[in-house]
Amino acid sequence: MIVFVAGASGVVGQRLLPLLRQDEHQVIATTRSPAKVAALRAQGATPVVIDVFDRVALEQAVVTARPDVIIHQLTDLPEVQDPAQAVAVTENNARLRCDGSRNLMAAAQAAGVKRVVAQSIAWAYAPGEGARAETDPLDIAAEGARAVSVGGVAALEEAVMNTPGVDGLVLRYGRFYGPGTWTPKPSGTSPLHVDAAAQVARLAVSRGEPGIYNIAEDDGTVLIEKARRAFGFDPDFRMVTT
Repeated sequence: MIVFVAGASGVVGQRLLPLLRQDEHQVIATTRSPAKVAALRAQGATPVVIDVFDRVALEQAVVTARPDVIIHQLTDLPEVQDPAQAVAVTENNARLRCDGSRNLMAAAQAAGVKRVVAQSIAWAYAPGEGARAETDPLDIAAEGARAVSVGGVAALEEAVMNTPGVDGLVLRYGRFYGPGTWTPKPSGTSPLHVDAAAQVARLAVSRGEPGIYNIAEDDGTVLIEKARRAFGFDPDFRMVTT
């Protein structure tokens, strides 16, 4: 299949591309940075430099690629966490989730793409007793920076799940750790190794019904049985390195 990976140079995208190539997919990989083109090409992908806020250019890129599946891994996060920039990072990432997601889904619709797999987060639920299930509400009543984050998540999920003619699958990822992330070890609730995140995106290319799925380690914070059943999700998956 032809798989269009939006945000391919991010931490999940970098782990995902080799897995997609192992499955013999033809991969179209986007980045905002011309400096990252060579690295994407070295991983066997066809790079496309694109700004997802440019709706016309994005639609043209997707229509030209004619993908079978789009994987939405778009984020706007720095390589190194800087508390002094936390507010700006939160706002920029939320804008990308809102406007970038809408543009990407419009492009998918224009290109006749029938399946989109999108990255969301598993810690945006409203407070409640017990582990959070996919049917539990998001924390829409949040305030401050959390309200900005949850608003971005809600907009992303609305776009992915409600674009006519497109089967949307939302992967609510836990808190990343591992290569390329802000921490080498689990930190906070619902942790998730970046390799396991990439693996389930790989599996979602061809498995699973449209819907929302919690993707995290089983620490009692969120329920993950739906993803286990749909994808054979394994939180302990790690890539083999030589």
